[in-house]
Amino acid sequence: MDPNPKSFPLLSYVMSRFPSIRPSKPASSDPVFDIEQPLPTSAHPPIVHQMPHLAHPKVLASMTQAVSDVAHTRSVLQTLGPRPDHEAVDSARSKLSEMESNLSKSLEELVLSPRPPEVDRLEWRVHLAEKEQQIRQQAEKEQSIYKSILQLDEMHEAYGRLLKDAEERLVRIYESAEKVAESSEIVEEVNEEVVGVLEEAQGSRLERVDLSGKKLRFLPEAFGRISGLILLNLSNNQLNVVPDSIAGLEKLEELNLSSNLLESLPDSIGLLRNLKILNVSANKLMVLPDSICQCRSLVGLDVSFNSLTYLPTNLGYELVNLQRLSIQLNKIRSLPTSIGEMGSLLYLDAHFNELCGLPDAIGRLMNLEILNLSSNFADFTQLPDTIGELTSLKELDLSNNQIHVLPDTFGRLDRLTKLNLEQNPIVIPPMEVVNQGVEAVKSFMAKRWLDILVEEERKSMLEVNGQAQTGWLTRSTSWLKTYVSGVSETVTELLGTPRGSPRDPYLDEQR
Repeated sequence: MDPNPKSFPLLSYVMSRFPSIRPSKPASSDPVFDIEQPLPTSAHPPIVHQMPHLAHPKVLASMTQAVSDVAHTRSVLQTLGPRPDHEAVDSARSKLSEMESNLSKSLEELVLSPRPPEVDRLEWRVHLAEKEQQIRQQAEKEQSIYKSILQLDEMHEAYGRLLKDAEERLVRIYESAEKVAESSEIVEEVNEEVVGVLEEAQGSRLERVDLSGKKLRFLPEAFGRISGLILLNLSNNQLNVVPDSIAGLEKLEELNLSSNLLESLPDSIGLLRNLKILNVSANKLMVLPDSICQCRSLVGLDVSFNSLTYLPTNLGYELVNLQRLSIQLNKIRSLPTSIGEMGSLLYLDAHFNELCGLPDAIGRLMNLEILNLSSNFADFTQLPDTIGELTSLKELDLSNNQIHVLPDTFGRLDRLTKLNLEQNPIVIPPMEVVNQGVEAVKSFMAKRWLDILVEEERKSMLEVNGQAQTGWLTRSTSWLKTYVSGVSETVTELLGTPRGSPRDPYLDEQR
C-alpha cells in the first residue's frame, strides 16, 4: 500500500518524512527532527544526492503539503483492508449481473400477477407497491457484499491513480524549484533497418524479421501489413507501445517483445490465432489483456519480470494447449482456478511473486513435470492436498517460503526426483528426513499417508462393529422384554385371579 520507491521515488521519499505515516520505530533509534529542516548530510538518502533541491526546507515543506491527500487515502485503505484479487472482482461482477437479472424477473412476475376478484384495485396497487419494495430491499441486501468488493477494488484503483498524480505534482514542484523552464521534444526517427524491412516485404514474401537490440522507440503501423511473417523478434529495444495493426500478422507463430518499456499490450493481440510462442518478459506490464486468452495456439507464454498482480480469469479455460508458463518475478497474489484446465502444461515457474497459496484445481495438471514456487516468502505457508495428484511431477522448488507441513498426499509423487525445501520452517517431515533427500521425504510422507489410511480403516471397522453389536443388543433386549412380559402374565394367571372376578362354584363346594 505504500508507494513503491522504484515507481514513485519522490512520493516515497516525501511520505517517509511525513510524521503521521512514517513507520513507527523505538524512540531511541529514531532521532527527532523538524520536517521543514534539512537532514544532516550523512543522513541523506541516495535520491537527495541525485536531486539536491530536496534538501531545501521550503521545497520539502511544499511537497509535504502537496501529498496530504495521499496520506489520508492511505490511512482509509489501511482500515478497509487489502485489494481483492482479480478473480474475486470478476466473480462479484458476475454475481451482481445474475442478481440484477433475477430482480428484473421477480418484478416482472409481480407486475403480471393477477388481482384476486375480492381485492379492491386500490388495495391491490398498494399491495404490489409494498411487495416491490420488499423485493428490492432483499435484493439490495444480497447485493451489498458484492458491491462492497467492487467498491474496495475501485478505491484501490483510484489510490493507484492518486499516487501517479501525486508523483507528477512533486516532479512539477521540483522542476519549479530547479527553475527548469526548457522542455525538450524528442523527434522520433524511423530506424533505417525498419525502413529496409518494409521495403523488402513489398518485393518478396518475408517470413522472419529480427530487429532485436536496434534501440527502436516505436514500430510503424505498416508492419501489420507483412501478412506472411512467421517470426518477429523485437527484443531489447525501447518500445513503449505495440501498434494495433499487429493483428494483421495472421500467420505469425513466434513474437518476442522482451526487454522493452511496454506498459500494456494491445487488445488486438488476441487476433493472432496462429501464435505459438509469446515472450513479453522484462517490461512494465501491470495487466494482461483478456483477449490474450484468444491466442489458443500458444504453447509457450513468458510474462516474467513485469508488475503483474493477477492473471486473466479465463486463461486456463482457453489456453488448453499451453505447455510452458513463466510468470516469475511479478507481484501475483493468486492463480486463477481455471489453471487446472491446462491439461497440456509441462512447466510452470511462479517464483518471486506474492502467492498466498495454490488453488485446489492445481491437482488436475496431470502432465506437469516442473513446478517452481520458490521465494514467495511469508505469503506462502501451505500446499493443497491436491498437490499429491501431480503424478507426472519430476522437479519441485519450494525454497524461501514459510511452509511448516507438507500435505499428507505428498508421498504419492512417485516420479519426483528433485525437491528443494531450503529456507522453510519445516516441521513435517522432520529436518533430519529432509536433509536425507527427496527419496527419504517421499518415503516418510508415504508411510505417514499409509498410517493415516490404516487408522481411518480401523476407526471405520470399529464403527461398523459397534453398529452390529448395538443392533444385536437391541434385538436381544426386545426379545427379553417380550419373554418377561409373557412369563409375568402366566404367573399372574397361576397364582391368583384379579379382584372382582367371578368365583368358581366347584371350589366353593369343596370348602
